[in-house]
Amino acid sequence: MIGRTASGPSVSAIAMSTTIPFMSLVPGDDAADIRAAIDRVIASGWFVLGPELAAFEREFADASGAAFAIGVGTGTDAIALTLRALGIGPGDEVITTPLSAAYTALAVMMAGATPVFADIDPDRLTIDPAAVEAAVTPRTAAILPVHLYGQPADMPRLAAIATRHGLTIVEDSCQAHLATCEGRPVGSVGAAAAFSFYPTKNLGALGDAGAVTTSDAALADRLVRLRNGGQTDRYHHQDAGWNSRLDELQAAILRVRLARLPARTARRRALAARYRAGLASTSVTVPPLCEAGHVHHLFPVLVRDRAGFMAHLDREGIRTIVHYPIPIPRQPALEGLAVPDACPVADRVCQEICSLPLHPDLTDADVDTVVAAVARWPGPVSP
Repeated sequence: MIGRTASGPSVSAIAMSTTIPFMSLVPGDDAADIRAAIDRVIASGWFVLGPELAAFEREFADASGAAFAIGVGTGTDAIALTLRALGIGPGDEVITTPLSAAYTALAVMMAGATPVFADIDPDRLTIDPAAVEAAVTPRTAAILPVHLYGQPADMPRLAAIATRHGLTIVEDSCQAHLATCEGRPVGSVGAAAAFSFYPTKNLGALGDAGAVTTSDAALADRLVRLRNGGQTDRYHHQDAGWNSRLDELQAAILRVRLARLPARTARRRALAARYRAGLASTSVTVPPLCEAGHVHHLFPVLVRDRAGFMAHLDREGIRTIVHYPIPIPRQPALEGLAVPDACPVADRVCQEICSLPLHPDLTDADVDTVVAAVARWPGPVSP
């Protein structure tokens, strides 16, 4: 089980007191295979930068439509290391979204660059290309879109902006494993993509883990060095790198789960479609499906009286979570770096957003139960 998170108590703790928990992190039908993978690594005696990581990197690159995958310690490190490998740092600005986990912007700061926030599209809930173009300055070096909740950002428009202004794109794909945008895998438009394998993700480890995907061989080589202290070989440090390595145990676990990911992604899509049909006549607003390649990491709805709505579902035995209650520019950690009033759509969405349970182990009956409970909510309609 995991402990408290930024969103509140652990998911596992919540599950013991609710009829439909938000999710469970206990291995299910993959438990035996995970145990076998763990035992295999322990028996090998090789725990860091070994054959399991090499195999996972090949397999994840293939699944993601990239030439290379580089395993790192976390999704946050994946973003920060990629920016560093691209030469983006002090004096540079990186345009990103105000609606995401704060780690997106913190990663920019870890690289020494300054995050600049462009408001979100009210339908996709991802960064608005028009707002991105308005935010470009002579100091802008990169655009960092987030494929939020599993819905890809508008990559064709963002790519056009990057081309016009000579900017790099790094895709935050931490919530979007196997997602596509207009048929192209996320991560294939920008220079690289960052992925998280935090336990709650669509492809989750049993601890922290992350990866970068890219088809740029030189960039991949730099990332391989930077994640390992900048070493070219043992005790020879060419760059001032970090210690951020995806260990063998997590790589072996991820290999087990990657094989199941296509089927589990299809199940997420089926459950999301059932939610959409059932919630159509209720008082909540479901963000539109803007991409067929959406992978539904989360299922957010918008509701005017969020506190009342969540309390109502809690009484019904249904656990909900807010992703995310505070726009990143309004976080104290970023005070002085951003203009909080520049993102009114994100400000509104952060007051209304609420995630319903969605994971591959839900049954159709579970979704119907949630829909019925939502239908009994008499609260105000979100515009």
